[in-house]
Amino acid sequence: MTAQIPEVGTPAPDFTLPRDGGDSVTLSAFRPGKVVLYFYPKDDTPGCTLEAQDFTARAADFAAADTTVIGISKDSVKAHDKFCKKHGLSVILASDEEGQTCEDYGVWAEKSMYGKTYMGITRATFLIDGTGKIAQVWPKVSVKGHADEVLAAAQAL
Repeated sequence: MTAQIPEVGTPAPDFTLPRDGGDSVTLSAFRPGKVVLYFYPKDDTPGCTLEAQDFTARAADFAAADTTVIGISKDSVKAHDKFCKKHGLSVILASDEEGQTCEDYGVWAEKSMYGKTYMGITRATFLIDGTGKIAQVWPKVSVKGHADEVLAAAQAL
């Protein structure tokens, strides 16, 4: 059973999750600002590291577009802290160890690698407008050039 990815125009499921640095992050607290929510499989893996570095490199541009970037995985806060320190990341990294937010956004899905199937996070990004509605969805993200594409969408919103 795969959860449904929320559709454009529907309210983004709200959440409060622990984040890097030991604090917590609540989606609705950023209104009326915009939020880029990107889900990624695992800290410190090649694609996930590149994606986090790309979003970090464009942090000032996202801030200028009144947009906060939040990355979510099932890694622990401790793993997020280590990941941020190792790669100099400035994006918020939220820990969804229970997996409820991943379920709410339909990104916890069956995957397969080397002929084995398993449950994992599908790389996906959501742009949430200032009213808390989903403005754009990028399912099954390809990392190269993704942060630029999301930035352009945030600037146009």
